[in-house]
This record gives sequence, structure tokens and C-alpha cells, in this order.
Amino acid sequence: MTVKTETSKCLNYINGRWVASDSDELITVTNPANTDDVVGRIQKSTRDDLDQAVSAAKAAKKEWKTLAGADRGKFLYKTADIIESRLDEIAECMTREMGKTFPEAKGETARGVAILRYYAGEGMRKEGDVIPSTDKDALMFTKRAPLGVVGVITPWNFPVAIPMWKTAPALIYGNTVVLKPASEAAVTCAKLFECFAEAGLPAGVVNMVSGPGSVIGQGIAEHADVNGITFTGSNQVGKKIGQTALARGAKYQLEMGGKNPVIVASDADIDLAVDATISGGLRSTGQKCTATSRVIVQSDVYDEFKEKLVAKVKEITIGDGLKNGIWMGPSASESQLNTVLSYIEKGKQEGTLLCGGNRLSGEEYDKGYFVEPTVFEDITSNATIAQEEIFGPVLALMKVESLEEAIELANDVEFGLSASIFTSNIQKMLSFISDMDAGLVRINAESAGVELQAPFGGMKQSSSHSREQGEAAKEFFTSIKTVFVK
Repeated sequence: MTVKTETSKCLNYINGRWVASDSDELITVTNPANTDDVVGRIQKSTRDDLDQAVSAAKAAKKEWKTLAGADRGKFLYKTADIIESRLDEIAECMTREMGKTFPEAKGETARGVAILRYYAGEGMRKEGDVIPSTDKDALMFTKRAPLGVVGVITPWNFPVAIPMWKTAPALIYGNTVVLKPASEAAVTCAKLFECFAEAGLPAGVVNMVSGPGSVIGQGIAEHADVNGITFTGSNQVGKKIGQTALARGAKYQLEMGGKNPVIVASDADIDLAVDATISGGLRSTGQKCTATSRVIVQSDVYDEFKEKLVAKVKEITIGDGLKNGIWMGPSASESQLNTVLSYIEKGKQEGTLLCGGNRLSGEEYDKGYFVEPTVFEDITSNATIAQEEIFGPVLALMKVESLEEAIELANDVEFGLSASIFTSNIQKMLSFISDMDAGLVRINAESAGVELQAPFGGMKQSSSHSREQGEAAKEFFTSIKTVFVK
């Protein structure tokens, strides 16, 4: 089965059909490793297209929510099986479309399958509690009610996992969905929706509309018939989405930026800390909201850590993620590359460059958006590259004397998404767990690990203070209804 195209055109999926936008305009998506490679052309949709999708979702919601949870789960199980059967094809498309290496793309696609199966099982789990009443002749209990139509706005950095971890719980809890993918990842998203279509989900239950965020994303936030919005992306866009939803009383969920620290204590396993810092900070070209960007090291082990880190960073192989032996691919787009390069220039002014710092050139790189993995030291906490999210393969080393100073430095940003510490001391672990202002804290592990069965979200400016994934997803995608029976 291939992506539904008309001479390389990816169509919208609305009310169970693949349809072209009323605009007759297309957005060309190219491979960031080789811009001569056109991955596809997606619809530059209009508000009219969005209205059609929302109308379809609204019309489908009554029948969908009245299905037994187990029956909704069967659709998710079937979708998971279909995605799994096409895993290599979807992963290859992901690598071509946004640049992460093929092994990473395969891992992410497999995770999407696992997410669907996890939430399919939710259809057979409890949805409420019996509560004692003061009236001896009454029965009082709670049950869950779906929101209705849910607008899903997803980024380009996880083109399978994030759409799945938002859409799967929305569906299993009885909602219908209108999804707007990032333009840089819409071809991969179209493949996922082919799998939903093949699984036989009723028309209107899932809909996909591609196009500019200013039109489709903002349109979802403004639409009177969209009852809830779940968004992952930048702080600037997220806050605008949240303000728009709040103004009309819609429920919203925002997962936004991070400036995630790793603390390396004096008693840490240095080799483990180096490997985890590189993996957490530089895999996926640093394009993860949980990626390590600040590395706070106690002075006793700073020189040893720095020497080993820089040596291993210099060994990283960079290139087209479909090629064997490549560890790091390109930035996902020209604009993202330019953003990263601009932060590297600021870093050169604010600290000392230890390695990297350049756009790669030469025959293998000239048609792609490749940048060297970059490490700085002598960075103060008020430096731009220590405060602002770069979303690229850039690490800032910071030296401290004590754990207390390290935690204070780690908290000295507006974000609070994830953080990790490397130590063998139980008291240091406990202090870190207690004092670190982050929604995800990890001990002796990289900052970028997220498990699908556990709540995920940030503190401070990293989120709207709700949680995604695991059973916590139920709190957003449903409302509690209290029932009193006399």
C-alpha cells in the first residue's frame, strides 16, 4: 500500500475520504539531507477545509462515543497491526522527511505501535469509582465523559510518536479527532492515517488537514465546535493557542519547550555520564524537547569529563540517516539549521568553543542542512545559549563546586521539562529528586527518556501543567461525571 497521492500529492483525510484542498495549492516537502529529493507535496489547506473536517468529526462523535470501549480498542489494535506491517516503509519516509536516522525512525514507529496497543487496552479498564453517599438508599458513582471533538496539533520532531500519543487516548476515551501535522512531517502523518483508514474506523472519527499553522492550527484553536486542543510545539505558538482556547472556554493542553540539564556529580560514573550526555543531547540532532543542552559538572571531575566528552563527540558520524553507519542526521529544515547556527555564533561570543561550531560542506553535505555537533565551555547561567532553547546539537558545559550550586544552576531557567543527575550517592539522588523543578527527573540516565505508560509534562514554562501519556491522559481527554441514583 502506498501513500494516497495524485502525482506525488498527499491529500487531506476528511470524513473517511482522501480529498484535495479547496485552495488547489501545495507545499513541497524535501529531504533535509538532500533537497533534490522531493518527499511529497502536501495540501496548503484553508479554513473551509478545516470546517469540513470539524463538521465530519462533530457528526461522528455521538456514534463513536456510544461504542463499547473494547470495540473502540479493537480499531486501535487493528491500526497498530497495520502500522507494524509497514514499519520499515513508514520509518524510511520519516527519515527522508525530517532527517533522523533510520534506526531511530524504526524505533519511533515501533513506539507508535506500542502506544496504540497500550491505549487499546484502556477500553477494558475502569472509568470511575463508587463513592459512599450520605443517603443510605442512594448509589453514587463517577464515570468519564469524552470532550467531543479534539483538535490535535503536532510538531515535526516525532512524526509518529507524538501524533499517536495524542490521538490514541483521544479515540479510546470516546472523542473524535482533527489532526494538523507540522508541514515538515505531513507525508509521514498521511501514512499513519492510511493505516487508520485501512483499519476501518468510521468516517469522521479521525481527520487530517495539512497546511500553515497560522491558518489550520490557529483555526483549530478558534473553532467553536472543537471542544479540546492538545498541542506540542514552541512556547510562542503554544501560548497563543492556549489564550485563544481559554477565551472561548475550550479545554487545552500544551507541551512546549525545555532547557534540560544533566548534573554530573563528583562521584558519578564518568563514562556512563559521557555516553548519556551525548545520547541525550545529540541524538536526533538535538531536536527533542527533552534533549540535554546544559551539562553541569562538579569541578573535581570536570576536566576528565570534558576530555572524554569532546573526544567522543568528535567521533560522531554525520550524514544521510538512510545510510549505514550514520549516527546523526541533518537539521530538519533550513530555518532550523539557521536557528542553530545563529545560537552557535552567540555561543562563540559568550564562551569557549571546544569542538564543532560549523555547517558541514562538501559533496556529501552541500544539498543538506548539516551542522557539526558543538560543545562550549565557560558558559555562565545568564548566557543566551544557557537560557534559550536551541533545538540543535549544542552542549554548554558549566563548572560548579557543590551539588547545591549545581541544582540552583539547573533550576535557573524558565523551563522545567526534564533533568538528570549522575551520582552514586543516595542523599544526592534524594536532594535532586526533591529540589529539581522539572516534570521528569532521571537518575543515572539521559534526560531524553520518556516511557509511554508514565505521565509526561513539564513545570514552569514547559507546559500548561497537564500531563500526557499513561493513565494521566484520561484527565485531559475526559471530564468526570458524578452520578447519583436514588
